[in-house]
Amino acid sequence: MKEFELKYGCNPNQKPAKIYMRDGSELPIEILCGRPGYINFLDAFNSWQLVKELKEALGLPAATSFKHVSPTSAAVGIPLPESLKKACFVDDIEGLDDNPLACAYARARGTDRMCSFGDWVALSDVCDAMTASLIKHEVSDGIIAPGYTDEALEILRSKRKGNYNVVKIDPNYVPEPQETKQVYGVTFEQGRNEFKINEELLSNVVTANKELPDSAKRDLIIALITLKYTQSNSVCYAVGGQAIGVGAGQQSRIHCTRLAGSKADTWQLRQHPKVLNLPFRPDLGRPERDNVIDGYINGNEEDVCAEGNWQKYFTVQPEHLTQAEMREYLDGITGVALGSDAFFPFADNIERAKKSGVSYIAEPGGSVRDDLVIAKCDEYGMAMAFTGMRLFHH
Repeated sequence: MKEFELKYGCNPNQKPAKIYMRDGSELPIEILCGRPGYINFLDAFNSWQLVKELKEALGLPAATSFKHVSPTSAAVGIPLPESLKKACFVDDIEGLDDNPLACAYARARGTDRMCSFGDWVALSDVCDAMTASLIKHEVSDGIIAPGYTDEALEILRSKRKGNYNVVKIDPNYVPEPQETKQVYGVTFEQGRNEFKINEELLSNVVTANKELPDSAKRDLIIALITLKYTQSNSVCYAVGGQAIGVGAGQQSRIHCTRLAGSKADTWQLRQHPKVLNLPFRPDLGRPERDNVIDGYINGNEEDVCAEGNWQKYFTVQPEHLTQAEMREYLDGITGVALGSDAFFPFADNIERAKKSGVSYIAEPGGSVRDDLVIAKCDEYGMAMAFTGMRLFHH
């Protein structure tokens, strides 16, 4: 297939639209089901690069969940603790611990369930039946992977009345070293960002605390590779082999840190005993539960525990999760890693990171206030590495 005609571009009025190889060669993909759109393919090709690089960097199967050309999360195949299984709605999956790819997907899709609603999935490895079964239960637009078992493909083809988008990509495809795009009729050209993110990038630890355990290095690598494919400005919190909070496309660095931190806090609080034991009505679907949990934690548009509201969601009226209880829970968390796609210009970012249990940081360095940022890290006993490499993505 040398080109594929799309229904439309970013919006229905943007026609005609298609994807094709500029040199006239075959596209490196097969469409096995559905008819992906313009934004679907933007998500597909960006997300595939992310999981491919994670697998190469860490040697573990990887998965990511994408929405509007940024990841909601990315993860590698590490078994989930029981509390996280329950928070991700996979505590009933027998044999999950023995399937690294399914674990990676469960982590990635379960991180920011509100933002992952209607997502695009990317897998680093051939999709198997268990992973496909997990995907089938979620509201999703499509998937890209290097292959599918026959059983997995049958499961995915049954999703969305047979219209679920399933794309197979050639894992050996290597793009041209120069990339181009047009904006307002003007062509931009640049070299592809082939910068490799690995453990060596974390060798310049500039804080008094020089200790970066292997788990921290793994999580910092996950955060940085995630940021490489996140719309800038961006900040990413990671722990336990997964990104837990991504702040994408913010003009201010502190707003990135706050946004990503609030997402990381919500992910942590989904594992609070009060949240895990919410008495949901059995007829309440997963998306509805996600909305209720988010409202229960963050106190959004309605008080879900109030008289007249709780009856819509629960079998009995639950107690509120108080601000004091949330703060006490979050204050007990440490060991979180934080990556930034550019330098922190002020120490306020470190103050916000501390509230979400950050112990390890990787950022490029190069700010005129680096000394103040380092001093704030030293005050909290954090270890911070300067990578020397910016990771802007637009």
